[in-house]
Amino acid sequence: MNQRTFDASFIIISILISIFGAIIGMQIIVTLGITPNTSIIGALIAMLVARIPMQLFYKYKSLENQNLIQTSISAATFGAANSLLIPIGLPYVLGRPDLIIPMLIGAGIALIIDALILYKVFDSKLFGADEAWPPGIATAEALKAGDEGGKKAKFLGIGIVAGIGGAWAGIPMSALGVAFIGNIWALTMFGLGLLLKGYSVQLFNVNLDEYYIPHGMMIGAGLVALIQFIITIVKGRKQAKAEAAAAAETTYTRSEQDLMKGFGYGFAAYLGGAIFVALIGGLLTELSFGQLLLFVLFAAFAALVSEIIVGVAAMHSGWFPAFAVTLISLVIGLLLGFPPIALALLVGYTAATGPAFADFGYDLKSGVLIRDRSKIQAELFGRKLQLKSALIGFGVAIVMVALFHNVFFEQDLVPPVDRVYAATIEAGISGEVGKYLLLWALPGALVQLIGGPKRQMGILFATGLLITFPIAGWAVIAGIIARVIILKVRGPEAEATMFTTAAGFIAGDALYSFFSSLWKAR
Repeated sequence: MNQRTFDASFIIISILISIFGAIIGMQIIVTLGITPNTSIIGALIAMLVARIPMQLFYKYKSLENQNLIQTSISAATFGAANSLLIPIGLPYVLGRPDLIIPMLIGAGIALIIDALILYKVFDSKLFGADEAWPPGIATAEALKAGDEGGKKAKFLGIGIVAGIGGAWAGIPMSALGVAFIGNIWALTMFGLGLLLKGYSVQLFNVNLDEYYIPHGMMIGAGLVALIQFIITIVKGRKQAKAEAAAAAETTYTRSEQDLMKGFGYGFAAYLGGAIFVALIGGLLTELSFGQLLLFVLFAAFAALVSEIIVGVAAMHSGWFPAFAVTLISLVIGLLLGFPPIALALLVGYTAATGPAFADFGYDLKSGVLIRDRSKIQAELFGRKLQLKSALIGFGVAIVMVALFHNVFFEQDLVPPVDRVYAATIEAGISGEVGKYLLLWALPGALVQLIGGPKRQMGILFATGLLITFPIAGWAVIAGIIARVIILKVRGPEAEATMFTTAAGFIAGDALYSFFSSLWKAR
């Protein structure tokens, strides 16, 4: 892997595969409301291209180059669907097509900032490369198995077949696979949250959403997590020398100073983006100076907190509650008294952050597993190349959404979540909502405080409460129990095989989801 990787042919292929990813992302988000993980698809395409007997394609035999290709398609898919089409779909649903282009510009700005922050803070104490990032593991294992063959390919293949079969039978195999990979404490809370949300009416005759319990829990956990992040940074700077020995055991390539710069510059960039969105969105004539100042500050703060919460959830569980976190920002915006236009811009700006942060984290995790992490300079250089690939994907996503969003909107096809946001804006909220949010923020904060910044138990519990998918809860709990039993019976030597098979579960589930989504959206 060298600077010549990004020659004209490589860039052209990256752009073409990114166009494919952007089209898939837009089509499926408007028809099914979900975004498929195209990383595995990108990896398979790269492996197939590498086997074309022409000198032009020999470079794709390199795992690093195959990883760059999957980084581009993944960035284009999530960028086009989650970070761009969802934000611009809301003005359309609200009957304000004049705000579509301003929102697209603002969402594009937020999308790029989101990815740059992750690039700066990945492999730090807060977002460690040694954490799970489960889809990233699945992609890396697929790439390595395709290259190495042998026992690894065998167990990955078994896992993929089981993943496809289980997904066909209705079992969330990604949830099962994650249980064998991630932090047990965090995932236990995630599974319990999923089960509690799924059976709250049957068990307690209580609809959690009616009392804003999941949202309040996430607000409390998120605020404590933010404080824990700040404490971790400050504590790390003060105790740098004292922790030198411990740091030798887990070497991070990003320091506390990098963290401060990443989030500090990121917040400043979000402020600038929020000001720009307010100007081109016409808020100067809609808001008083005080309201405008509050809007800019809150939009930047919500964007930053959204990416942190979504990033933490994605890092530990492979799931990210982007919709729910954006809805929380919307509810708080309503409580602050923002008018509908300001709320639409706020939601779009916040929705653009988080998915790119999480998805790029998965891609960087794949890169870490493929490269020799002990060679720090090579690792940092590889990460820099991945950033270039991601930016190609994001750039293609912005162009594709700008060119083709009307093709969907003219058919009244928009991401379903936009209709939820629009209904919430038009209906408003009662004074009771603020009371519920404050009340349930307290237990959320307490759980997060007890778990600490490493386990993120509050964030993961709230994430589970925000998702109505009880069978995934059973899968997570069953996977954790099986993981404990296997390690108890067979010992640590079984971990590598278990790890590869679990990655196969996730990859198989992703493949089934991808092709079944294409079939349903045809």
